[in-house]
Amino acid sequence: MKKLLLGVALSALMSSSALAAKVGVSMAKFDDNFLTVLRNGMIEQAKGMNGVELQVEDAQNDVAKQLDQIKNFAASGVDAIIVNPVDTSATQAMSDAAAAAKIPLVYVNREPVNVDTLPDNQAFVASNEADSGTLETKEICRLFTAAGKKEANVYVIMGELSNQAAVQRTKDIDNVIATPECSFIKIIDKQTSNWDRDQAQNLMTNWLSTGKPFDGVIANNDESAIGAIQAMKAANIDMKSVVVGGVDATQDALVAMQAGDLDATVFQDAAGQGAGALDAALKLAKGEKVEKKVYVPFQLVTPENIDKFLKKN
Repeated sequence: MKKLLLGVALSALMSSSALAAKVGVSMAKFDDNFLTVLRNGMIEQAKGMNGVELQVEDAQNDVAKQLDQIKNFAASGVDAIIVNPVDTSATQAMSDAAAAAKIPLVYVNREPVNVDTLPDNQAFVASNEADSGTLETKEICRLFTAAGKKEANVYVIMGELSNQAAVQRTKDIDNVIATPECSFIKIIDKQTSNWDRDQAQNLMTNWLSTGKPFDGVIANNDESAIGAIQAMKAANIDMKSVVVGGVDATQDALVAMQAGDLDATVFQDAAGQGAGALDAALKLAKGEKVEKKVYVPFQLVTPENIDKFLKKN
């Protein structure tokens, strides 16, 4: 079953606040713009709830470190655990550790490989990645079509290949390009930047050095899109001559859009995901039922509707 959260302000959070609870939170890494918004949103929610204490740890993008954190949370007797997984293919061991300790666990933002076999006291809160890359690529296709393009060559910058979101967003791109109305788009090359701005800038610099003509860049996240933009601007490319898309609608991305450098992004509600994960964890700690998959909707962001998103992520 899937449940759709239509806003950040979850009324259930107020009813959960009566529960005195300690929640252990393991984030994949603190040094990530989007995950920082998610983490801070969760912390702010907890501050407004009586008796709810968060212990937030940085896994530093280390799978073994994250598993140790989960085991330490369990040993310390937390009431629930929230995990933003480093590697979505390594979550079975995390689920097993929490299940063995009989402590509820909620995955947030990144879909665990065992999402369809989670025990009754575990859940997943995020946005449906089948929508993210789809919204992004459809908008890029629309922009090319509006510009009269009959052929368009693009580069694709992927996120971490071990991450379900990166895999799904790249699949979304391929699926949109496979449709008749967008089949004029050709992918010249696709490589990973591991979600990182600097790596994306270096990757784009290398692509530019080949001298191949191209019309756009479709990135799995905003940090990668911004890195590509920085490389193109350093090479004195007119940003009006290319179309660039990303995902997340971070503040840096919105600044790039206002400057005319980024053409499309997709708002992923970091605060909504954090609130939803905390709500689910507290409900499970009280023995209440929670949907296995709780989705917070993605929303397309363009220069035309950017004002609606400037104060969000």
